[in-house]
Amino acid sequence: MSQQTPSDRPLTTALAEAAATAGHAPSVHNTQPWQWRVLPEALELRMVRSRQLAATDPDGRLLAISCGAALHHARVALAAEGWTPVVERLPDPGDPELAARLGGLRRAEPDPAAMRLVQCMQVRHTDRRPVSEEPVPTSAVGEIAHAVAAEGARLQILDGDQVLELAAAAAHAGAVEAEDPRLSEELAYWTSRADDGTGLPPEVLPAQAPQTTVPGRDFGRPGSLPIGPGHDKAAVYALLHGDEDEPDSWLRAGEALSAAWLTATRLGVSLVPLSGAMEVEGTRQTLRGLLAGIGYPYLVMRLGIADPAHAGPPPTPRLAVEQVVDSSAVRG
Repeated sequence: MSQQTPSDRPLTTALAEAAATAGHAPSVHNTQPWQWRVLPEALELRMVRSRQLAATDPDGRLLAISCGAALHHARVALAAEGWTPVVERLPDPGDPELAARLGGLRRAEPDPAAMRLVQCMQVRHTDRRPVSEEPVPTSAVGEIAHAVAAEGARLQILDGDQVLELAAAAAHAGAVEAEDPRLSEELAYWTSRADDGTGLPPEVLPAQAPQTTVPGRDFGRPGSLPIGPGHDKAAVYALLHGDEDEPDSWLRAGEALSAAWLTATRLGVSLVPLSGAMEVEGTRQTLRGLLAGIGYPYLVMRLGIADPAHAGPPPTPRLAVEQVVDSSAVRG
């Protein structure tokens, strides 16, 4: 019997595989706060409140951004298999945890560009080390910004003075959060998840605070990732933003983050999302000021070229597919 090609496989197989592939998506503190349900002709994405950062993210902004990244991963995986879905975001006002439904799927040619991005999902990771002194090509920054725009968001590249404002805001947010025992306890929880497939293991956390202009998050404990001698002088800092500050726009921001990160990975650019200044109301308003009050900030991105002389961190752990994908509706 000849092997099935993607175009021969049943729709439910493509949906289940897309949901599994979406498990590679980035999420805040690697919480993976999503659950997929495979239906005969649709795929549903739900937010999992038990993996929401209740203290850090009480409004669910980072929860929605994380789920949006998974949604984009699934969309790309379907495009690579030759399926084009109709995407309904937050389709049921009475069920706010239902983040999206992918239905109305139509056949198309498998998309080679999407296939390349699926490959990038396997190797994409967060490298919190300082970047090298090699500048990010202007053309790469342009491609990343174009990927963001295609998802309905925008990317503002920060100039030198704005980077200093960002640095002050990030430092202030870190000081505010360090004084809140609820936040410290929550952070300690998600950095001590050794074996359950979520959280941030020591191998992905810096062994000491990098000497960078914009401070990274203080995780409350040292990791085991050597940071090397670098700085962030060649880094590009950018602000992911959009016109609204509502759950559907946060979801789209996550889709834009995924598109940016996969594009950056394809181009050999390291991308690190920075959410600390977004987590404190005062510093979030500071970031909005960097947009001249036009639009709302969602995340900061650091773009750079990783130091090729030192090995980067390993990928973070992942939940087993059966923990995040429910295929019971299409079995037997």
